[in-house]
Amino acid sequence: MRSMGDSQVVVEQSQVQVGEEAKREEITSHENNGTEIKAPTLVQYKWWIQIVIYSIFVLSGQAIGTLLGRLYFDKGGNSKWLATLVQTIGFPILIPFLFIITSSTNYTSNNKNIEIIKKPSFLIVSSLYTLLGLFVAGYCMLYTIGLQYLPVTTYSLICASQLGFNALFSYFLNKQKITPYIVNSLVILTVSSSLLVLQKDDDSGEHTNNNKTYSRSKYIFGFLSTVAASAGYALMLSVTQLALQKIFKRENFRLIIEMSIYQSITATIAILIGLFASGEWGKLEEEMKEYKLGKIRYVLNLIGTAISWQAFTVGSIGLIFKVSSLFSNVISILGLPVAPVLAVMFLHDKLTGIKVMSMLLAIWGFMSYMYQHYLDDLKDKAAKKGQLVQLSQVSLIETS
Repeated sequence: MRSMGDSQVVVEQSQVQVGEEAKREEITSHENNGTEIKAPTLVQYKWWIQIVIYSIFVLSGQAIGTLLGRLYFDKGGNSKWLATLVQTIGFPILIPFLFIITSSTNYTSNNKNIEIIKKPSFLIVSSLYTLLGLFVAGYCMLYTIGLQYLPVTTYSLICASQLGFNALFSYFLNKQKITPYIVNSLVILTVSSSLLVLQKDDDSGEHTNNNKTYSRSKYIFGFLSTVAASAGYALMLSVTQLALQKIFKRENFRLIIEMSIYQSITATIAILIGLFASGEWGKLEEEMKEYKLGKIRYVLNLIGTAISWQAFTVGSIGLIFKVSSLFSNVISILGLPVAPVLAVMFLHDKLTGIKVMSMLLAIWGFMSYMYQHYLDDLKDKAAKKGQLVQLSQVSLIETS
């Protein structure tokens, strides 16, 4: 009898110990789950802050750069190569960030598995930056031609077509899903920009851009140049996203600065060759003397344009890095109404009925895309909640 009592006591004590250990495991599991739930929220806040900062760079850089570029031509500037050069030559302001920002370790850890990411070869990286730089030089020149022959309102709204090109390239290069809402957005934005080719300022077929009057043929040339530039810019965004995914495979801000600097160097060299080969460099001194706002404002205009477009470049690459090339382009399209409104206020552009209709369609197309992004965000949150529920159920089964 005594031995049986002792065994019962031992069994009860062991059951108590097991119960206490189970409670401890349950408490620690709840604590771990709490940290897992809290950690993503902190990461999400940090992610959204970065998205906001990059978006501000894109929106402000695009609006200011476009207006200053239009002002350059309106007040006596005539050099296409110089107007193109200032879009890429501002890269030296980013060089100090290479010394301030330390590169993070190039590996990704998944619990027990640590994957070391090797740096790509110099030949691959140099070829990539050369290709991107030539893309930048090409579409910057086409944008300059469009900005010279078109009013800011018309020019900005035609740029909305780049979203359609970007969706097409993203579908083939980045495996971007094309949903009905995105298709609706692309169609509306395409119609929005297509309306502007029918725009006439008078019955003579001439188009007036503030104090300068251009023929119908130059208006069409500016229109086609802007559409071609939009296609080139969209292709460059998709190629940049592909390079980040397949070649670099690492995530840090230093890489964004490096890409901005090196592709700008290549583009600047190509544009400088064109500037000297065309002979326009010999007319720059005379152009500065005849500039209507004076020499000082002539130089300040060029400096401000260079800084603005460099901020735009950093912001656009940052958005590609954090989200996708299509999202980066959507933020750029969001800023399109900003430049026309400011142009009407400060540069006295005409805001006709066709331009108003085109602007409203552009906003409608943007909202359609953002609604699709909202639906995708809801699906991601639902999927994460489902994973958390499954993890909690597994932990309860293991403890029981």
